[in-house]
Amino acid sequence: MPLRVLEIIPTLVRGGAEKQLTLLACGLPRTRFDVHVCTLTHKGPLREELDKAQVPYHHIGKRGKIDPRAFWRLREMIQELKPDVVHTWLFAANAYGRQAALSAGVKHVIGGERCVDPWKSWTQLAIDRYLARRSTCIAANSTGVVDFYASQGLPREKFVVIPNGIAPWAPAKTISRSALLAELGLPAEARLIGAVGRLWPQKRVKDLIWAADLLKALRDDVHLLIVGDGPQRWRLERYRRLVRIEDRVHLLGERQDVPRLLPHFDCFWLASEYEGQSNAVMEAMTAGVPVIASDIAGNRDLVVPGETGFLFPLADRAELARYTREVLDNADLARRLGAAAQRRMQEEFSIEKMIARYADLYERVAQT
Repeated sequence: MPLRVLEIIPTLVRGGAEKQLTLLACGLPRTRFDVHVCTLTHKGPLREELDKAQVPYHHIGKRGKIDPRAFWRLREMIQELKPDVVHTWLFAANAYGRQAALSAGVKHVIGGERCVDPWKSWTQLAIDRYLARRSTCIAANSTGVVDFYASQGLPREKFVVIPNGIAPWAPAKTISRSALLAELGLPAEARLIGAVGRLWPQKRVKDLIWAADLLKALRDDVHLLIVGDGPQRWRLERYRRLVRIEDRVHLLGERQDVPRLLPHFDCFWLASEYEGQSNAVMEAMTAGVPVIASDIAGNRDLVVPGETGFLFPLADRAELARYTREVLDNADLARRLGAAAQRRMQEEFSIEKMIARYADLYERVAQT
């Protein structure tokens, strides 16, 4: 009889954890697993993928940060479903989902930590510590996440690291480089640096603009394309204007065609001060683009310095510019880094490997 697994997550918006859960739920072998997915607060567009794969879906309708009625609805649903394993993703689901599963009598409960979370309050970390002790184990996507939570008092021995999975490179639509440059209004000789992510403090996008300004003094052909939006956009636009680099730094906003842009990036930047495991970096590496990223725990699991890209000390814009100049000046180096990055994603971070690792975890946990 297939093992019944319930995956609980706050929403199914197009975020990193939500994408990984959807890939997992749709990909687990039906002969071995009866998978159900439950959202707490919002449904989101990724539900369509679950429907296509005929994965049973449940929604609780949680309102606000504290909603006792949602907790009891969730507990009742778990009692009716009788899952063998409950796996929760992100804080709200970790808190509500694990407690509801435990109170409903589920023996095998797995928490899910997906990012380094310095924003969490003392109360939230206390909840994490309490429920970690009662969980069978905690699944994390990088060693950096484990190190962070172990430093906050969660038991390191409870963690299991399963990296994110990413599909092989297959852009839905292609465009020539000359056509893309014309579309963006850039000169034919432009060298393109890409950055993709939300415009908020964690991502340190100001460092990228600063590094672009340093590069401008060294080369006359570099253009930084920043894809994404967020609360810091107006600050970044003002800073770009103050340093007089509006002709080289382009804030493109939210775009749905990032796969169309990626192959034309000469390198990819990420300056984050913390990450779990960056999907943007993984997508760039899958496309064969050399990555230059901040030297933080989450990025160290992905970028092998000198082999698939480079890591620069956090906030060191000069070093970021130096590594970038090295890549732009050496076409052979750029090709070697890009090819190695693509191989690393295919060999170590495939969707198939991610699914197989979770399948093994669920079956091992259920036997305890």
